[in-house]
Amino acid sequence: MSRHIATTHSGSLPRVEALDRANEERGRLTLDGITPGDAADIDYDRIIAQSVDRIVQQQLDFGLDIINDGEYGKSVVSNIDAHAWFGYIEQRISGWQVFDHPQPPEEQAPSTRSALRLGAHSERRDRIRFHDVYTDPASGVRITKQTAFPRITGPIVYTGQQAVARDIANLNAALAKHPGVQGFISSISPGSASRIDNTYYATQEELIWAWADALHEEYQAIVDAGLILQIDDPSLAENWDQINPEPSVEDYQEFTRIRIDALNYALRGIPADRVRLHVCWGSWHGPHTTDIPLRDLVNVLFEAHVGAYLLEAGNPRHEHEWQVWEDVTLPDDKILIPGVVSHCTNVVEHPELVAQRIERFARLVGPDRVVAGTDCGLGGRVHPHIAQAKLKSLVEGAHIASQHLFQTSSSVLA
Repeated sequence: MSRHIATTHSGSLPRVEALDRANEERGRLTLDGITPGDAADIDYDRIIAQSVDRIVQQQLDFGLDIINDGEYGKSVVSNIDAHAWFGYIEQRISGWQVFDHPQPPEEQAPSTRSALRLGAHSERRDRIRFHDVYTDPASGVRITKQTAFPRITGPIVYTGQQAVARDIANLNAALAKHPGVQGFISSISPGSASRIDNTYYATQEELIWAWADALHEEYQAIVDAGLILQIDDPSLAENWDQINPEPSVEDYQEFTRIRIDALNYALRGIPADRVRLHVCWGSWHGPHTTDIPLRDLVNVLFEAHVGAYLLEAGNPRHEHEWQVWEDVTLPDDKILIPGVVSHCTNVVEHPELVAQRIERFARLVGPDRVVAGTDCGLGGRVHPHIAQAKLKSLVEGAHIASQHLFQTSSSVLA
């Protein structure tokens, strides 16, 4: 058994200034037309490669064990979506158009397995309950204003081969300087990708499975390159808040199983131990009073063909859910990666608190089956200096927890 609690994070890290400038310039050039291989494209690739090399070194300097490219290769090059974790995929498929204002909703036939439908983001139950908060710019609740509106209008086909190859090459080139370090690359899930508006596919289920077919190519490329694949799927938990009226737990579980089944199809042929699944309740800074409890979702999550689960566990709305593991058994072939520092506060968690959080999980599921992580990506959610301090606290807390957990025999901890 390892004598050390390993550390990682959930993907997004603050971008460097040079990369931000390059993204702004690329966004302008994309509107004018940019040709792969021209001077502007080559310069952009160079800046990304240099930025990835620096962020890899920074993560290692902090003492993190399982690291990534900061999601720098997923920089958004248009104003479609401010969140790179999601918006990037629109640059890697065909079959969509973008509009400068919302389009009238299209009526779709119900899924063959679930009659539940997602409402608009503005219809989230948390936003309705706290309408005055969400509409007050001085409230501190930050909601990205959408200025462009993508819609699926044709068959979804993956066209991101060059982009994912660049992500892989940049991360592997940086990792080659540090033999033995494990790297991961994030990719969106079919369920989360399918929340893009759609007029081409007859049902929501057809849309999800089309995404699964397309995304398989990206997933396979990442794993074939020797990297860990992280699936980002906040939709599994977050969709609950976007269905009105509130459904029964049983109906929502079946609604979610459609998305798990599509994910498993997208992961076909990929070993589960090369995949980790990040599930959160959305990264926005809001009340989150209508989040579905983890207990109502966890057994559905276990149906995913993955080897590890990254779950929020460090913020005020979900920290208490460590208790779920007192009577829910983590499958023998799974690893738990709880968030022990959070993206939702500027307060930097004390290393002793981080250690306490880690030890709760370690004593319930076993210290050899816990990796310490973050609730969600830190990029764009906290100031870069705060993000750095949180990652340092994460590593220091894991060191303290390791001292506490491994100073006694493993039989005592069992």
